[in-house]
Amino acid sequence: MQAKDRIILALDVDETAEATLLVQQLAAHVGTFKVGMQLFNSVGPDIVRRIQDLGGRVFVDLKLHDIPNSVAGAARAIARLGCFMYTVHAAGGSSMIQAAASAARDWQHESGQPTGEPSATHQAPIMLAVTVLTSIDQHQLEQGLLIKGMPIREVAVRMAKMAQIAGAGGVICSPHEIAAVRDTCGPDFVIVTPGIRPVWYGSNDQRRITTPADAVRLGADYIVIGRPITRAPHPASAAIRIAEEMEDAAY
Repeated sequence: MQAKDRIILALDVDETAEATLLVQQLAAHVGTFKVGMQLFNSVGPDIVRRIQDLGGRVFVDLKLHDIPNSVAGAARAIARLGCFMYTVHAAGGSSMIQAAASAARDWQHESGQPTGEPSATHQAPIMLAVTVLTSIDQHQLEQGLLIKGMPIREVAVRMAKMAQIAGAGGVICSPHEIAAVRDTCGPDFVIVTPGIRPVWYGSNDQRRITTPADAVRLGADYIVIGRPITRAPHPASAAIRIAEEMEDAAY
C-alpha cells in the first residue's frame, strides 16, 4: 500500500454537499472515507453510494451494538451498500460478532459471488470490532465502565482476540494497543487506529493519541484522521503532508 492508501478520512459533517466536496477535493490523497453516525444519520445510506460514485472507498462506522439478530440484519444491510469496512462494538460479545460475520457471508452468497472469490462489487466488507474508545482513560474504564483490576491495554487485547475468534477481520484500537494486538492476533488481522494527531495539531477530545508516523511504526494498517485535514486551510496539502510523514516512517 502507498502511504495515502492507509489514510481513512473521517467525514464528520452532516450535509451531503459538504461531504461530497471533501471527497472531490481529497479522493486522490486519501484511501478511504469514513461515514460515521453524524453523517449517516443526517443524510441516510445514499451518501455511501454518492461517495463511491465519486471514486471513494467507504468505511461505514456505526459501531453496531445490539442483540445478535438485530446486528445481523444491520450488518447485512450495510454489506449491500458495497462498503469497504464497517464496525461493531466488541462489547456486544462473541455471539453478536458471529451473527454479523455470518450475515455478511450470507449476503455474499445471495449476491451470486462465491465466498472466498470476491469481485469488486460483491466482496463482503471487512468487519472491525471496536475495543476501547480512544476517549476512555484508565479512570473512566474503572469508574464509568466498571472494569476494574485490568489495564486498558489488556482489555483491548482480550476483546481483539475474542472478536478475531468470532469472525471479525480486524479491530479499532488506540495507538497504545497496536503492538500488543498485533502480537496476539497476528500479521493478517487488520488494525485501524483512531486518535491520530500530527505533531502540528492539538489533541482535542482524544486522550490516547499518537502521530501518523508513530502509528505506522507501531504496526497500524490504517489510521483514521479528520480535523487535521478537513479543518486545514488547504485540506489536500494537509493530507499530502501526513502521507509523507507516514512514508518517511516506513523506512
